[in-house]
Amino acid sequence: MPEAKYNRVLLKFSGEAVAGDDDHGIDPKILDQMAQSVKVSKELGVQIGVVIGGGNLFRGEKLNKAGMDRVAGDHMGMLATVMNGIALRDSLERAGVKTRVMSAISISGLVEHYDRRLAIQLLNDGFVVIFTAGTGNPFFTTDTAGCLRAIETQSDLMLKATRVDGVYDSDPLTNPNATFYSELTFDEAIVKNLKVMDATSLTLARDHGLPIKVFNVNTKDGLKDIILGKNLGTLIS
Repeated sequence: MPEAKYNRVLLKFSGEAVAGDDDHGIDPKILDQMAQSVKVSKELGVQIGVVIGGGNLFRGEKLNKAGMDRVAGDHMGMLATVMNGIALRDSLERAGVKTRVMSAISISGLVEHYDRRLAIQLLNDGFVVIFTAGTGNPFFTTDTAGCLRAIETQSDLMLKATRVDGVYDSDPLTNPNATFYSELTFDEAIVKNLKVMDATSLTLARDHGLPIKVFNVNTKDGLKDIILGKNLGTLIS
């Protein structure tokens, strides 16, 4: 059995990734693919926490521009992440992976309220822990929530799964000549305004020494290979 390079990682899935080829909604096939990649990686002995976005169901920022109160919209977006978390939990449990969902907003009877000490205990006990509802506060992205939960649970690495192979100087989906970065410092990512993550999340990770790996969610065995130490995607450190 190959040896994992990391003991504990935090995996960030975007809500858009859950939608698959559609612009919105939840694609069960994509969830099952995510669950299988997590299962294969867990078999290496690594502990995995997950933060999932909600952009496939609701974006508070977009409706704010149309006139909705930003705080109300962000709260609705947080609830969308809970829905995605419950869907991912179902796929993981059907794949035979022990899973718990925690929410930064109390939703008794559906998911557990976030408790850092309990989350760490569950990770140590072999559960995949899905963290939902962002930070529980408006104006913060799920990227920031991912960095926060990774730091709180003392993760060795945060993995951000995207639709492209890593970080580029412009959108590779619209610019075929975009330059790929295999490595970046946090300051470079912030100063160049590369849009891979917001400045708040990058600053938080930098200040707490949390390395971030950005990779393509569609790469076969990508998550497993990164956990084994293979050079995929972009490393921000």
